[in-house]
Amino acid sequence: MQAIVEIKENKVAFIMELLNSFSFVKVKPLTNEKALLLSEIKEAVQELNLIKQGKAQGRPARELLNEL
Repeated sequence: MQAIVEIKENKVAFIMELLNSFSFVKVKPLTNEKALLLSEIKEAVQELNLIKQGKAQGRPARELLNEL
């Protein structure tokens, strides 16, 4: 199982030391850029799900391309 955990900056060292003390836990820190990318992807998926459910309205791809 994988999980993303947000940690207050002043507690990072403590939490990292704690997690690394468990032989069954593998810790791989994310860069700020990767964390931002994951957040944006999550937001896009949530928006897509709302559109599929009819709770939000999407834009035609042609309209988006015309803006470029």
